[in-house]
Amino acid sequence: MKKLALAAALAAAATTATAGNLSEPVMEAPVIVEDTAASSSAAGTWVPLLILAVVAGVVIAD
Repeated sequence: MKKLALAAALAAAATTATAGNLSEPVMEAPVIVEDTAASSSAAGTWVPLLILAVVAGVVIAD
Protein backbone atom coordinates (compact mmCIF):
# COMPACT_ATOMS: atom_id res chain seq x y z
CA MET A 1 0.00 0.00 0.00
CA LYS A 2 2.90 2.34 0.76
CA LYS A 3 4.39 1.77 -2.68
CA LEU A 4 1.05 2.58 -4.35
CA ALA A 5 0.71 5.81 -2.38
CA LEU A 6 4.33 6.75 -3.16
CA ALA A 7 3.82 6.03 -6.86
CA ALA A 8 0.64 8.12 -6.90
CA ALA A 9 2.41 11.00 -5.14
CA LEU A 10 5.34 10.87 -7.57
CA ALA A 11 3.00 10.70 -10.56
CA ALA A 12 1.05 13.72 -9.31
CA ALA A 13 4.25 15.67 -8.68
CA ALA A 14 5.62 14.80 -12.12
CA THR A 15 2.49 15.94 -13.94
CA THR A 16 2.42 19.35 -12.24
CA ALA A 17 6.14 19.83 -12.81
CA THR A 18 5.80 19.32 -16.57
CA ALA A 19 2.56 21.23 -17.01
CA GLY A 20 2.48 23.56 -19.98
CA ASN A 21 2.77 23.33 -23.71
CA LEU A 22 5.74 22.83 -25.95
CA SER A 23 4.75 25.30 -28.66
CA GLU A 24 6.89 28.34 -29.37
CA PRO A 25 5.76 31.57 -27.72
CA VAL A 26 4.02 33.98 -30.05
CA MET A 27 5.73 37.38 -30.25
CA GLU A 28 3.71 40.25 -31.67
CA ALA A 29 5.48 42.57 -34.06
CA PRO A 30 6.12 46.07 -32.71
CA VAL A 31 3.88 48.80 -34.08
CA ILE A 32 5.86 51.51 -35.85
CA VAL A 33 4.05 54.78 -36.51
CA GLU A 34 5.61 56.98 -39.15
CA ASP A 35 4.64 60.60 -39.62
CA THR A 36 3.74 60.93 -43.30
CA ALA A 37 3.02 64.67 -43.30
CA ALA A 38 6.04 66.21 -44.95
CA SER A 39 6.85 69.52 -43.37
CA SER A 40 8.58 71.89 -45.70
CA SER A 41 10.93 74.56 -44.42
CA ALA A 42 10.42 76.43 -47.69
CA ALA A 43 6.93 77.49 -46.54
CA GLY A 44 8.50 79.32 -43.62
CA THR A 45 10.83 81.14 -46.04
CA TRP A 46 8.34 82.15 -48.71
CA VAL A 47 5.92 84.02 -46.47
CA PRO A 48 8.46 86.58 -45.15
CA LEU A 49 9.92 87.02 -48.65
CA LEU A 50 6.45 87.68 -50.05
CA ILE A 51 5.74 90.24 -47.34
CA LEU A 52 9.10 91.89 -48.00
CA ALA A 53 8.35 92.04 -51.73
CA VAL A 54 4.95 93.63 -51.08
CA VAL A 55 6.45 96.20 -48.72
CA ALA A 56 9.24 96.95 -51.20
CA GLY A 57 6.66 97.36 -53.98
CA VAL A 58 4.64 99.81 -51.85
CA VAL A 59 7.77 101.80 -50.97
CA ILE A 60 8.89 101.99 -54.62
CA ALA A 61 5.38 103.00 -55.79
CA ASP A 62 5.32 106.06 -53.47
